[in-house]
Amino acid sequence: MIKRTFGMAALVLACAGAMSALPVSQARAAEADVKCDLSFSLSGWSAIYKHASGSGTVVCNNGQRANVKITMNGGGLTAGKYRIDNGKGDITHVRSIDDVFGSYAQAGAEAGVVKSGEAQILTKGTTSLALHGSGTGVNLGVSVGAFTITRR
Repeated sequence: MIKRTFGMAALVLACAGAMSALPVSQARAAEADVKCDLSFSLSGWSAIYKHASGSGTVVCNNGQRANVKITMNGGGLTAGKYRIDNGKGDITHVRSIDDVFGSYAQAGAEAGVVKSGEAQILTKGTTSLALHGSGTGVNLGVSVGAFTITRR
C-alpha cells in the first residue's frame, strides 16, 4: 500500500509541476512580444574608419521609455560626412527595454550625395533592429562595425 500511495503522490506532483509550468511558458512568450521604437538623430564621418554619434529615445509598447546615446564605429572602404535627422528604428524580439541596450552587428553599403539615405537591419543575439532614415551629406563605401545604444 505504501508503494502505491508513493507512486500516486509522485504522479500527482508530476502533473501539478507540468501544469504550473504551462502558464510560466505562456508568460515568457508574451514577454518576448515587446516591441520598441527608436527615434534618433545621428551625424558622422568616414575615411577608412567610420564614426558617428547621436541621441534618441526608445519607447516600448509595454510603457517603458528611455533617452539614449547612439554611437557607430567601424571600418572599411568608406569616405564621407553625413547627418541623419528623424531616423527611425523598429526593435523586435525583446522582453523589456533592457534587451535594447548594447552593440548590434552592422554591415552596409552607403551611397549618397546631398540627400543621403540609409536603411539597415542589425542584430544583437535574437534582438533585431531595423533602421531607416534620411539626411544630408556625402557618403560612399562599404563598411562593417557596431551600432551601440546606451542609456543617456
